[in-house]
Amino acid sequence: MNSIKSVPARVLSRRGGHSLEAEREQFDKSQAISISKAINTQEAPVKEKHARRIILGTHHEKGAFTFWSYAIGLPLPSSAILSWKFCHVLHKVLRDGHPNVLQDCQRYRSNIRETGDLWGHLHDRYGQLVNIYTRLLLTKISFHVKHPEFPPGLEVSDEVLEKTAGTDVNNIFQLTVELFDYLDCELKLSESVFRQLNTSMAVSQMSAVQCRLAPLIQVIQDCSHLYHYAVKLMFKLHSCLPADTLQGHRDRFHEQFRSLKNFFKKASDMLYFKRLIQIPRLPESPPNFLRASALAEHVKPVVVIPEEAPEDEEPENLIEISTTSTTEPQVGARDHLGPGRGAAAMWDQPAFVHRDAQIESLKKEVDTLRAEMEKIKLEAQRYITQLKAQVNSLEGEVEEQRKQKQKALVDNEQLRDELERLQRVKQDSDRSQRLCAEAEKKANATEIRYTKLKEKHSELINTHAELLRKNADTAKQLTVTQQSQEEVARVKEQLAFQVEQVKREAEMKLEDQSVQMEQLRQELDARREELEQAQRSLSHAKQAGVELSAQVDALHAEKEVLRRSVSEKECELLSTRGLVEEKELQLSQEADKATREIRELQGRLLEKSNQEQSLQQKLLEEQFGVLQQTVREAQGILRDAMAKLDDPLHLRCTSSPDYLLSRAQAALESTDALEKGHAQYVASMADAAGLVGALALFAHLTADTIVNGSATSHLAPTDHADRLTETCRDCGQRSLEYLDELKDRQRLSHAELGDVRRALRGVLQLAQELRPKSLDIKQEELGDMVEKEMASTSEAIEDAVRRIEEMMSQARNESSGVKLEVNERPPSNPKTCFPSFQAIRLLVTTSTNLQKEIVESGRGAATTQEFYAKNSRWTEGLISASKAVGWGATQLVESADRVVLHTGKYEELIVCSHEIAASTAQLVAASKVKAEKSSRNLAKLQECSRNVNEMAANVVASTKSGQEQIEEKDTMDFSGMSLIKLKKEEMETQVKVLELEKRLEGERVRLGELRKQHYVLAGGCEDAPEDGEAKPAPAPRRGILKKPPIAQKPGLAEVGPQQEGKRSPSPARGAGLL
Repeated sequence: MNSIKSVPARVLSRRGGHSLEAEREQFDKSQAISISKAINTQEAPVKEKHARRIILGTHHEKGAFTFWSYAIGLPLPSSAILSWKFCHVLHKVLRDGHPNVLQDCQRYRSNIRETGDLWGHLHDRYGQLVNIYTRLLLTKISFHVKHPEFPPGLEVSDEVLEKTAGTDVNNIFQLTVELFDYLDCELKLSESVFRQLNTSMAVSQMSAVQCRLAPLIQVIQDCSHLYHYAVKLMFKLHSCLPADTLQGHRDRFHEQFRSLKNFFKKASDMLYFKRLIQIPRLPESPPNFLRASALAEHVKPVVVIPEEAPEDEEPENLIEISTTSTTEPQVGARDHLGPGRGAAAMWDQPAFVHRDAQIESLKKEVDTLRAEMEKIKLEAQRYITQLKAQVNSLEGEVEEQRKQKQKALVDNEQLRDELERLQRVKQDSDRSQRLCAEAEKKANATEIRYTKLKEKHSELINTHAELLRKNADTAKQLTVTQQSQEEVARVKEQLAFQVEQVKREAEMKLEDQSVQMEQLRQELDARREELEQAQRSLSHAKQAGVELSAQVDALHAEKEVLRRSVSEKECELLSTRGLVEEKELQLSQEADKATREIRELQGRLLEKSNQEQSLQQKLLEEQFGVLQQTVREAQGILRDAMAKLDDPLHLRCTSSPDYLLSRAQAALESTDALEKGHAQYVASMADAAGLVGALALFAHLTADTIVNGSATSHLAPTDHADRLTETCRDCGQRSLEYLDELKDRQRLSHAELGDVRRALRGVLQLAQELRPKSLDIKQEELGDMVEKEMASTSEAIEDAVRRIEEMMSQARNESSGVKLEVNERPPSNPKTCFPSFQAIRLLVTTSTNLQKEIVESGRGAATTQEFYAKNSRWTEGLISASKAVGWGATQLVESADRVVLHTGKYEELIVCSHEIAASTAQLVAASKVKAEKSSRNLAKLQECSRNVNEMAANVVASTKSGQEQIEEKDTMDFSGMSLIKLKKEEMETQVKVLELEKRLEGERVRLGELRKQHYVLAGGCEDAPEDGEAKPAPAPRRGILKKPPIAQKPGLAEVGPQQEGKRSPSPARGAGLL
């Protein structure tokens, strides 16, 4: 465990006969072996020889590059013991290695910090120690990098400390704080180690315990220096700043002083440390920084590490002497010599013999030097032990003098008290004379003690001179070898410093004692004068004594009279005492009887209270059992609902966002009742009825929400479906976690519904996002809206019929002749559109009757508005279809009017006819969703739809026929055109045809974009049933977009006149989803 202060020059400059590469390879190999043996997973302390080789390696290469190159490869995260031993070796390398080691370690601060953080997060006993040790190493590296004046070994002289601190108060203040932080890290490591260990004497001999204790040797060395520097700087601060400003520093230092003293005491009691290190003793109380002279009383704590016999090592580690290494190359060289050179080689044989002899002599010389070195070390150790014994004896004598001083002070206090007592009892002459004699004796004794102290001081001076002579002789004897000289010189400096400290302390104490003795003399003279005054007052007291004796005789006579009266009173008292005893006996008997009755009543009361407690406990257990059973049932319901999320049989079950919204809202509202029941149960656990009821309702509503959420996700877009499924699964998981908390008595009172509410709100938000972007109509107003839209559609159709009739009568009245004949032709005759409006009116009337039939058969006990609100999406589809029919009829009338006035185009009639056919199909599909298959009104509605389609087809056919009749066909005349002109006209016509084709293609693309944008704006999505519960549904299809108000053109998909007959409308078209 020796600290390596200097490395022998022959070791650092050692060179063998091999090349530099071979030497480097041998060095790397030896370092790798030493590192692997020093840092391993065995729970045993690091062997000193391996650590010494690593430290020598740093001096050899003037840095720690090789050490870190192997240390980085160690699997530190795999073993806490490996990390602990790595920190120990790194601490030794920092203290005793080459000065450049500090800069190399600075580059690997992140590795050290990562190792500490890793083990700090794990609950491992060694791991916590590693975390604290890495913090200490990082603090040590940072401090010494910031203050290069302090070597990592922390050994600097007081002059260097003063120079480093400087004269700036701020620098001194900051340096003191950093030293305190440094010392805190050291003490925290020692406290953590001792906290994990049993500090008995036997335990410290176990290898597992020694593995933890071994790094504390370096901690003791660091703490001794840090404590000394802190004391020095604190005194310097108190000389520059007021005491109140440094109160925090003093409190922190006192706390560290107590911790350090406790640490040194525990370590001193362990056998493991007694053989490895001599731990200094700290004073009983911390230094008094408020008194500047206390600095002279401070003694620097010195840690002494005994020299141990070096372990058996191979000689080539110090001096490379190998017979084999020298002879084998020679033999090889002789083998390579040719037969002609063999004779020449024989002439060099004496040289080899001489070299062998020289090697043998060197070996003997090395052995002799080693034996002398051991002898010198033993003798130096013996001198050091003797000097330490003398220092201890001097300390004992100084302590004895301190005790005598204290005793003298106590005697002086006693003398002062006795003198005051003499003044109070002047009338007692005998006692005053005796006290005066004792005071004179004690004064003489004090003078004798002063003489003895003076003699002791002279003896101390002689002893000090003798110690100085012995110290000089010892210094001369310890200069034999360089390493021993340095070691002994350091001890000599320490001893000289201690002796100087003892000398200064003795001189200061002698001065204090001389001052105190002078004060005692002055006090003695003053007290002698007081004694003379007491003697004079004593004579007066004697005269007063005669008078007092006369008064005493009178008092004796009076006392006799009083004695006779007292005897009479005692007789009366005896008789009265007998009566009192009888009364007391009676009272005691009654009290015993009352006590027995009270005990019986208390026993009964206790038995009754025990019964009540048992019944109360039984009631609590039963209520908790009911709650647990309810929780298990609720968990089963929720787990069954969560299983539906991954059940393939549930994929065909669908639901609507509106129904999911209602279920999630109900589940969210049930959490309030559940929270209220939980609060009631926590307040009174004897009643769990409220919590059980609320828990059952919550479980059913939450499970219903999860199932309907899964069913709704089957018809939602992929992104929304995934989010909704995950949100439902998270809702179920949060609910199960909450129920798990209710099952645990310890966590029951702290159960919270915050996570469950957040999950349900997430389901509500997703359901709101999936709802159709319909008209801004409340659900309770949907019923009125349906009736209004159907009435509005009927009015629009009636208005269209009326306008057709007006147009027909107006055409007859205003036209005549050829013009009347032209207007009577199909394309210009409004009568052509009249049958279509008659069929549309009949279709709307039949649809109204069918809606009433659907509402009456499906609403049950609910009102019409409630039925429409429950089936809001179907209602919105019906409203959309009604608007589309009314809008188509209005557009057809306006187109016919423009054609009659020759301001419109025949193509408008064709497009309007197609729109009417598509709107009719949408209305039929919307009605067919809720109607019964056997309904007569449904069959009649389908028949009306076919009639509307036929009428629309007739309008289209009539329009095309009339367009052909009215169209004037020009007969082309090519008689006057030449071949070139015909060719030119042909090319121009081809150009025009290409332009028209290109324009037609562009218009078709524009039409597609318009339809696409219309679907996007209308928010077309897939349909879902509105029955209020999840049920199987066919594969979803693209829905018809909702019609806008009549004043706007709805973007309906084109439906041909025969579309109704080819396929039945899908539920998606009837629902009119957005």
